Amino acid sequence: MVFDQLHAPPFCGLCPRLCDFRAQNALKNPSYHNAPVPSFGDLSARFLIVGLAPGLSGANATGRPFTGDYAGQVLYPALMAHGLALGDYQARPEDGLRLVDTRITNTVRCVPPQNQPTPAEIRTCGDFLAQEIQAMPHLSVILTLGKVAYDTTLKHLGGNPRQASFAHGVVRQQGHYTLIASYHTSRYNMNTRRLTEAMFDAIIGTVVETMKHTAGK
Repeated sequence: MVFDQLHAPPFCGLCPRLCDFRAQNALKNPSYHNAPVPSFGDLSARFLIVGLAPGLSGANATGRPFTGDYAGQVLYPALMAHGLALGDYQARPEDGLRLVDTRITNTVRCVPPQNQPTPAEIRTCGDFLAQEIQAMPHLSVILTLGKVAYDTTLKHLGGNPRQASFAHGVVRQQGHYTLIASYHTSRYNMNTRRLTEAMFDAIIGTVVETMKHTAGK
């Protein structure tokens, strides 16, 4: 298991609203991580997953992306089913789960109120995402979960979301990268059947096939 901040310091103060919210959470839940959540996985990975932001009682509590909330119960089993993760997901950073050629991050690194970052916060934290992409020398496939992650990532890759709008299942070649879009694995999307386990399994299957085709390039 590999963690790193990659330029997002533990006490980052770039977004005042998020800093205030972190401080409030630290008083209410002092045992929580309550800091920018570092990415999970190696920078040498060929596959990057980009989510929205840490969940209040999920990654904000555990310090690992998609760990401790409902979204991780969908994401990690799908990765394991396709050989992109090994071990036993137990919703805690010490569970020994390992990613295979995969890295997971978020568009916004700190938990936002109501899980809704502002456009300014997305732009500010997006700089960390851009640096992260540049720091991954073998990166070839990026999976974005939700419209915010898709739009933000596409912009950093030089694309225009107005000309290449988000839709579940979109596969787009953007420069050196294959960008794949999916609905987020949130409880709401799963409960409303906007996204199903079968739909998400198919997305991860597309990722694996794309990685096979880009191997060695």
